[in-house]
Amino acid sequence: MVDRATPYNWTSFQEYARQASAPALPETKRLYNKLLSVGIKPVILTGRREAQRTATVTNLRQQGFSGSMAVLLKPAEFKGSSVTFKSGERQKLLDAGYVIVGNIGDQWSDILGTPEGARTFKLPDPMYYIG
Repeated sequence: MVDRATPYNWTSFQEYARQASAPALPETKRLYNKLLSVGIKPVILTGRREAQRTATVTNLRQQGFSGSMAVLLKPAEFKGSSVTFKSGERQKLLDAGYVIVGNIGDQWSDILGTPEGARTFKLPDPMYYIG
């Protein structure tokens, strides 16, 4: 059996992100639209750095994610883990009066840490796994 998998390459992933051409997963887009239709304001919390904001938001808009979308990205100077960053941002949302009804991610680092929200959902990711 031939292994055709390519190891994760940070540099090539950064270039891919800058292209702003990632397709939306149909199920994710459908869920996003459903949340909007019932009055829930989705917040996109990503481990991408603030320097990637323009490409990230452009890509989301090109894929039909619209409305008053909150996108939270990691500051350039942040040195902690993804779990620390994302749980800290969720705490800031709670402190600002938001209610976290669901926490969805394709990596464990997306959903671990407190506060978690009312429900958590771990999605499969066929592209990569962060251990």
